[in-house]
Amino acid sequence: MIQTKIAVIGGSGIYDIDGLEGAEWVTVEGPWGAPSDAILCGTLAGVEMAFLPRHGRGHVHSPTTVPYRANIDALKRLGCTDVISVSACGSFRDEMAPGDFVIVDQFIDRTFAREKSFFGTGCVAHVSVAHPTCARLSDACETAAKDAGINVHRGGTYLAMEGPQFSTLAESKMYRESWGADVIGMTNMPEAKLAREAELCYASVAMITDYDSWHPDHGEVDVTQIIATLMGNADKGRDMVARLPTLLGAERAPCPHGCDRALEFAILTQPDARDPAVMAKLDAVAGRVI
Repeated sequence: MIQTKIAVIGGSGIYDIDGLEGAEWVTVEGPWGAPSDAILCGTLAGVEMAFLPRHGRGHVHSPTTVPYRANIDALKRLGCTDVISVSACGSFRDEMAPGDFVIVDQFIDRTFAREKSFFGTGCVAHVSVAHPTCARLSDACETAAKDAGINVHRGGTYLAMEGPQFSTLAESKMYRESWGADVIGMTNMPEAKLAREAELCYASVAMITDYDSWHPDHGEVDVTQIIATLMGNADKGRDMVARLPTLLGAERAPCPHGCDRALEFAILTQPDARDPAVMAKLDAVAGRVI
């Protein structure tokens, strides 16, 4: 058994958790640059937790400029075992209404201006993201959301767009009708892929703020409405997160879905051909296998 350490990547309102003991902001340095912000670390219900503001306090990073690799590397260096992404999203489904939460289990990655892997020239690796989220961790998020009285939907496909602009009407209709996406956001990719490369269990909780632009009765996305809904969602998100330590426990067995062993056979570059400089940068994310 190993010690559980829960990481939450989310908005500025999500890390303000009542009862977080020994809370302190920790600065983590790593080879992939600085993470979005310092990381708030503490203990809740006997379980270690770490909270990382994805856009930085004050919202200084756009979805494109979020340092995704540095963020995941920093969480791995802190000893985190389970990562819960909490993010605002638009909905493509009538039944997935603003204020509802969706436990995402699939992604369509339409981002194009971001570094998406820790690996490359000097050390090549291919991990499977056929099932990009951890079912065990998603179960806990679903239970926590229900216990908090949140209207939560289990399962959904998240369309990750580059942004920062919202979708055109034509795009919104295509994503919904032709591609079968359920929600749309700008931040879960490449975050989910990098978490898998770092052998971290990852779950995605989409907090719905709007109906994107496809809905005939709601019109285009209105930022003022999004912010109003976002504030209410943050309260519910904190309640959900606060229930996770009790559900996950202070100790955990190996992930039954193999998230924590994703690199077992993934590295293809032979040991004598690996670039030492690249390997040095992989000391945290791939230290188990290199």
